[in-house]
Amino acid sequence: MVQIDDEVPDHLAVHLVLDNYATHKTPDIERWLLRHPRFHLHVTPTSGSWLNMVERWFGELTTKKIKRGAHMSVAALERDIREWIKHWNENPRPYVWVKSADQILASLARYCERVSAAAAAAGAKEA
Repeated sequence: MVQIDDEVPDHLAVHLVLDNYATHKTPDIERWLLRHPRFHLHVTPTSGSWLNMVERWFGELTTKKIKRGAHMSVAALERDIREWIKHWNENPRPYVWVKSADQILASLARYCERVSAAAAAAGAKEA
C-alpha cells in the first residue's frame, strides 16, 4: 500500500478490492488506513471465493496440474507447480466474466430465496 500511495497522485482516491482474509484487518493495517483516508477497502464476502480471480487461478492449477499428476516427492510437486506457473506466464490470458453483474446478482437472489425457504420449512417441521 505504501508503494501505491507513493505512485498514485495525491488528489486521487484509491479503492482496493480484497478478499476476506484476516491479514487485511490487523491493527497495523487499521492504523495505516486511518493515516491514509484516501484509501477505501472493499472486501469480498466470506465464502465468496468465486469473486476472487486468484482463487480461480489456484483452482485451475489444482485441477489441471496437481490432481492430474503423480508426484513422488515434494520436490516433484514443486517442480510441476513451477512449470505450470512458467507456462501460464508465457501464455497469459485474462479471466472474462461471462455474465453481467445484474445476472450474477439475480442468480444470487434466487439462491438466497431457495435457502431461506428451505430453512423456514426445516424450522416448521421442528416446531
